[in-house]
Amino acid sequence: MQATIKIENGIARMPQWRMAKPVDFTALADEHIAIVGRNGSGKTMLVDILVGRHPLLGTEPAYDFSPSEKPLAADNIKYITFRDCYGGDNDSTYYLQQRWNQHDIDEQTPTVSSLLEQEFLLTGPDTPERRAFQEHLYQLFGLTPLLDKYIILLSSGELRKFQLAKALFSRPRVLLMDNPFIGLDSMARQQLKDLLTDLSREYALQLILVLAKTDDIPDFITHVVVVDNREIVAKMPIRKFLEVRKQRAVGMLPKQKADGLLRLPYKESEYHAEEVVRLRNVSIRYGTRTILRNLDWVVRNGERWALSGNNGSGKSTLLSLICADNPQGYASDITLFDIPRGSGETIWDIKRHIGYVSPEMHRAYRKDLPAIQVVASGLKDSVGLYARPTEEEYETCRWWMELFGIGHLHTRSFLSLSSGEQRLVLLARAFVKDPELLILDEPLHGLDDSNRQLVKEIIEVFCKRRNKTLIMVTHYQEELPPCIDKQLKLKIEN
Repeated sequence: MQATIKIENGIARMPQWRMAKPVDFTALADEHIAIVGRNGSGKTMLVDILVGRHPLLGTEPAYDFSPSEKPLAADNIKYITFRDCYGGDNDSTYYLQQRWNQHDIDEQTPTVSSLLEQEFLLTGPDTPERRAFQEHLYQLFGLTPLLDKYIILLSSGELRKFQLAKALFSRPRVLLMDNPFIGLDSMARQQLKDLLTDLSREYALQLILVLAKTDDIPDFITHVVVVDNREIVAKMPIRKFLEVRKQRAVGMLPKQKADGLLRLPYKESEYHAEEVVRLRNVSIRYGTRTILRNLDWVVRNGERWALSGNNGSGKSTLLSLICADNPQGYASDITLFDIPRGSGETIWDIKRHIGYVSPEMHRAYRKDLPAIQVVASGLKDSVGLYARPTEEEYETCRWWMELFGIGHLHTRSFLSLSSGEQRLVLLARAFVKDPELLILDEPLHGLDDSNRQLVKEIIEVFCKRRNKTLIMVTHYQEELPPCIDKQLKLKIEN
């Protein structure tokens, strides 16, 4: 049987890239594989070895990409990591509010169409067959209406569709994807699964998916590789994996920690507003595009809202107005904590009462600080840490990190953590100042099954305390904690 990828006794040359045990891995040509495991278990490290990013001692990976006639591994393997990236992977100029700032857009800012066309021409000849394939991808992912949109204005879900289409232009023999379904609404997730199924059948495309959420394993997967503690512990047929998979985790937050959260002292400086958020007739436009139209919305003290809608419906834009990250918010009729925007109290005074995490926040946080300093930056409402915390503040940070199960990571460099571990650090950052308003935009992105349940339970307990208000965005209904009692659903404007 043809082995597309085969590694025997693989040991990375650099110690920091090594798995706990030598890697033995075989992907047969007719297999489609899901690589699963806890956050920080070594899934990405394994994939980097599979694609040749980490040179090995002794024998390198053996590849057999037939029937592909392309000679190089780089031409036959495409690896997509779904960071919320608006430029290249090394786009150091990206900052949190960039997506909302029109003044940063000039004639040099690329559109979706220009970047896709550039990739299309780089990856093959301009033939009628390839153009038909290109159009098929555009229609399937709903990209046609987005082609004239600036890349930095794409929502998280829209950006993933763009990245997938770009990767598929070259029709690789093997496509590796890291958490491809996060950030996609339910319709787009099913579209992607259908597309990948069709591509695997029609174009000899082998699929290897890295998944934190095992519920996302699509039907075309034939085998599952389980990684734990930087070791491949099992490879098994999908049927066997589903038989032995643990039931959905429950009770991940120990009672002692839940009680400690409930007993946290309240601050004298808290706001006690009857209306935490009020928007009156708010409209947001970018050029000819209307994102929000004549929106009226009131969030009262103690309410727990789910904010929903398909990709591109304006959920993150709405949250950017509340958090004062969007300049158009200053021209809108917005009241926070009974304080009208622009009435004298600075936005920094207001931000001290808001805890916030989002895909944009994760993308912008490229500061290679110790994890505890990233958490501490939530006390200062900064991306990075520019004021030295007190020992008491560090103790508060350690408490929240322990609550989220990442206390052992406090000295680790943020950028050395896995994506899921980074998300837990940013969640601790959002909670660390015990805010009156908690805004969670896709907070469970990239978390494994156990950590998703842990975070849900933390949110639920947190919201049992007085004077706590929640706004949460997710595309998975089962990720909403039981405390959610209200919902606002946004629709895409025509």
